[in-house]
Amino acid sequence: MTYDLYIGHKTYSSWSLRGWLMMHKFGLPVREHMVGLYDGTMAQDMAHLAPARLVPTLQLPDGTIVGESLAIAETLAERHPDAGLWPSDAGARAHARWLVAEMHAGFGALRADCPMQLSYHYQGFAASKAVRADLNRIEALWAMARAAHGHSGPWLFGAYSLADVFYAPVAMRIAGYGLGVSAPAQAYVQSHLEDPDITRWRVEGATEPVTPEPYVLDLPKRPWRLPG
Repeated sequence: MTYDLYIGHKTYSSWSLRGWLMMHKFGLPVREHMVGLYDGTMAQDMAHLAPARLVPTLQLPDGTIVGESLAIAETLAERHPDAGLWPSDAGARAHARWLVAEMHAGFGALRADCPMQLSYHYQGFAASKAVRADLNRIEALWAMARAAHGHSGPWLFGAYSLADVFYAPVAMRIAGYGLGVSAPAQAYVQSHLEDPDITRWRVEGATEPVTPEPYVLDLPKRPWRLPG
């Protein structure tokens, strides 16, 4: 039983990262298919998945097509109840769903001003009031989860869950644009940066060059350091 996951370029596609982590963090068998998100071939590459038109898109072993990250997450959790995608505690699970839903629907300023890119650490990026408001809200949600449920590990609910999947690209944005956050939030960001699956994603993304590079800012920068 193997799933087929359609994703965009790993250095830049935040939603693809979420779909990929859902599979790899929970040990679900998957074949990856790259679509031309930045090459102009996306519609053609995904024509057989219509009406799905965005990445990630998941094809189930029986051929069923599932679009939208939140639908993919719930489908996988339903199909693999023992994999631990959601926290086992009912209260923690309710809070995790809250955090995931708010991430899926919100934080437009952070997304627009700080698109995920894993090429550079920018220096001197000036966050707008709207971006700062998004960060403040994110920190409040993270703090709530950690205080109530996250005492037993580095992740929002102790053990890694879908909540961490959905906030992984936020952590990458905070790191990539040098966004100031509190010490507890920065520790959570660091947990993502040190995650071996994130490292694997970054290394694989470095083998998928995009020309011209998207999201380049006229700011001082240094490359993301890759292991090895």
